[in-house]
Amino acid sequence: MSRLPPLSAIRAFEAAGRLENFSRAAEELGMTQAAISYQVRQLEDRLGKPLFVRAGGRVRLSDSGRRLLPALTSGFNAIADAFDALREEDEDILSVDSSASIGATWLSARIGRFQLRHPDLALRLTLSNELVDFGLGGIDAAVRAGRGVWDGLRSDFLFRQHYAPICAPDFLAANGISRPEDLLRVERLAPNDSLWTNWFAAAGIGTPPEPRRGVVLDSQLQEASTMLGGFGIAMMSPLFWKSDLESGRLVQPFETLYLPGSAQWLVHPASRVGVRKIERFREWLKEELAADREFLPPDVWEPIT
Repeated sequence: MSRLPPLSAIRAFEAAGRLENFSRAAEELGMTQAAISYQVRQLEDRLGKPLFVRAGGRVRLSDSGRRLLPALTSGFNAIADAFDALREEDEDILSVDSSASIGATWLSARIGRFQLRHPDLALRLTLSNELVDFGLGGIDAAVRAGRGVWDGLRSDFLFRQHYAPICAPDFLAANGISRPEDLLRVERLAPNDSLWTNWFAAAGIGTPPEPRRGVVLDSQLQEASTMLGGFGIAMMSPLFWKSDLESGRLVQPFETLYLPGSAQWLVHPASRVGVRKIERFREWLKEELAADREFLPPDVWEPIT
């Protein structure tokens, strides 16, 4: 341990380097800006090289600072995870974050079954389209879209991203939609989104749709509300809308799916593998998805490589 500089100096540098702002680092650590500057100077003197480039009243990391910062940030996150694991392993609240599209539809419709399965656990579900920073604490696990490789996280494959045109039955009938080509002439939500171009290609239509004005919304939940109000057709994920499709509130006119090459994953810090409440949620989520396997073609359930 004698090889290490003072922990206070390391902590001050990590915060200042991560934020690239001494004032904000001081606010985060409950110190003064002068104290942060002093601690960083002490560390630089000990190392014999500058960690920041100071110019015009602003600071930015030097080459040495950029090399040092990731290891320190990772180390502090690991320390925080270790304490969180000790403190939270036996707590009865599981906090899960999800994007609005899957969280407000497929997941919310089933979450009560998790509560019935594990009445000793309370689950708090938050919806956000931003990536979760597990280093900030407060979230145990997240459902995240991507390729499945994130530093420091354990990623469990759930299913491949998939999209198809979906609309209200009245819209389908009113517009005489019977072939994929018919969708080129009707009101499409987010008409210039690449999902449409790729789906038309998957459906065998080589000519891409012409750019046009249209309504663009933030989530599939908003798109569904718009369509149920009588307007347009949207590129959506059929699994999220299984109940509405089975009840006839929404329809999927064509079986063709576009699979973009990314997937949905359950992720959590690798340091928290084996935490009971996370493992129970992981097991439950896998069982729920297994029950829906017949609803979609096999390609959707094949892990991406």
